[in-house]
Amino acid sequence: MSEPAPPLSVRPLSRAEHLAFVAGRPSVSHLQVPAWGEVKQEWRAEGLGWFTPDGHLAGAGLALLRPLPGLRRYLAYLPEGPVIDWFDTDLDRWLTPLLAHLKEQGAFSVRMGPPVVLRRWSADAVKAAVADPAARRLGDVEPTSYEPRAAEVAERLRRAGWRPSRQGGEDGFAAGQPRHVFQVPLAGRTLEDVHRGLNQQWRRNIKKAEQAGVKVVRGGREDLPVFHELYRETAERDRFLPRPLPYFERMWTALTAEHPDRMRLYLAHHDGEVLAAATLLTVGEHVWYSYGASTARRREVQPSNALQWRMLCDAHEEGAAVYDLRGITDTLEESDPLLGLLRFKSGTGGEAVEYLGEWDHPLNRLLHKALDLYLGRR
Repeated sequence: MSEPAPPLSVRPLSRAEHLAFVAGRPSVSHLQVPAWGEVKQEWRAEGLGWFTPDGHLAGAGLALLRPLPGLRRYLAYLPEGPVIDWFDTDLDRWLTPLLAHLKEQGAFSVRMGPPVVLRRWSADAVKAAVADPAARRLGDVEPTSYEPRAAEVAERLRRAGWRPSRQGGEDGFAAGQPRHVFQVPLAGRTLEDVHRGLNQQWRRNIKKAEQAGVKVVRGGREDLPVFHELYRETAERDRFLPRPLPYFERMWTALTAEHPDRMRLYLAHHDGEVLAAATLLTVGEHVWYSYGASTARRREVQPSNALQWRMLCDAHEEGAAVYDLRGITDTLEESDPLLGLLRFKSGTGGEAVEYLGEWDHPLNRLLHKALDLYLGRR
């Protein structure tokens, strides 16, 4: 009979400890690095560590705490984290001390996003699903691969009192990251392999941009206002609420201070004008396309395809294992305005990836219920 695993305790981490832990892993979400706490100024951030009795650091996370108006009570949120052994059969030894620590900090509810993949669909499977009138959602379609241990994690969470979150936006008290994302695997592939994986339309558009003279360059903090003008135009066109310029300036300052390549800005130029721009985030071997922006002018020169291809090439050259295009809709209805974005991203030849989603644990059921009602009205 094997020895039981040692108990774990949770305590605040120093920035240096937290960064050393992140550096020792191939992939940690950009939402779980210390600098992200400086980006989210409306939340109080705390780095947390899981320690064995002999002082070994076994796990880490960034907890964001948002106060209720007029009360010293907080919603605690660990976006796309924490970074622990999610497949430990004794998951309680990780989560029980986390809840105890956050309750001491005044948290009335805890939300987290286990970085555990449930299912994957290849680009061909996504294309077939979009074309199938009987398929309403991605989940209706047979996945290309499935992680059986993810269902076991979900069952352990339910037994411990966790429940799937009511999804919401990232601002205010609503906190939510996409459950479905689109990723291009790069590990073990040559750049020629990646190019061959693009669909015909993507390859054609990249060539068209090259022939038209579109040039993609890396920008700096001084170029953020140019990016933001395009971003505001994109927000108006696609009907979403844009973030203000100071948000992106704060992102740049905090993330690049932590690591010079943590955040990048790319600009697609044509005939002296910037037609498209995007921000890119990197932690270890994982690269994320973060925010994109473009003008409606001169779309025929395909600046967005040129921009993505340059970022993919740079990610591949630097040894990234994954190029992550972030959120996609799981709805396959033609009426869904986000279906076009799914088609665009699936043209990269990557795969749709479903994570386990976000989970809530109420520590004060009355306040948690009040928050739920508030989010339901929004």
